Amino acid sequence: MLSVITVNYNNKEGLERTIKSVCSQSYRKFEYIIIDGGSNDGSLDVINNFKNDIDYFESKKDNGIYHAMNKGIKVAKGDYLLFLNSGDHFYSNKSLSFFKPYLLKQDKIDILYGNIMVKSQKEFIKTYPEALTFSYFVKDTLPHPGSLINKKCFNHFLYDEDLKITSDWKFFMLGLCKKKYTYMYINQVISTFYLDGISSTNIDLVKRERHQVLTKEFFWQLYFNNLLEKVKRHNPF
Repeated sequence: MLSVITVNYNNKEGLERTIKSVCSQSYRKFEYIIIDGGSNDGSLDVINNFKNDIDYFESKKDNGIYHAMNKGIKVAKGDYLLFLNSGDHFYSNKSLSFFKPYLLKQDKIDILYGNIMVKSQKEFIKTYPEALTFSYFVKDTLPHPGSLINKKCFNHFLYDEDLKITSDWKFFMLGLCKKKYTYMYINQVISTFYLDGISSTNIDLVKRERHQVLTKEFFWQLYFNNLLEKVKRHNPF
């Protein structure tokens, strides 16, 4: 079974869009969890309208998005978790079904990830590499609305609640580059992500938080990666 987790705070219209896309999925072997931060904008009315489709719900003041996501992890019963936060939605009603062949395998992969549709002033499909390396994560990350994470991965660590924006990036980087989580790329568009969230509009904070994590957790890897980049610039062939 899968657990789809939505975190919401005062985003009534976005929440309704998210819930509708979850309810429309053709693959039905999942539970749906909503963690609300104590909204007062009518979000609770939306949730009540879909209460028969929601397996777990709470609305309490929290300490930020990663605190809320960690709450969802702790109550989730699924073997795999997917975070589809308020406002984002599945790309089609077949999105979860794309993962089905890999869920039936005896050797469970730690992280399954696909592509996402990004919406801002323009729309585009963001694709991801089949091979994930340290140098890739220095510059980019995986999409949590397009990724299934084996719940066992969270036995090692949860999301870092001291980070405001980049804790999902830190989780993927620590898991894949230090813990050597297994992974597989699925060349399908899983979700639609709206480029208007806090991580998209606070680029300077993203850079500061990433630098903090890199220097603390990956000092020598970062040093040699930067050295390699300098060599490439001076010797492009």
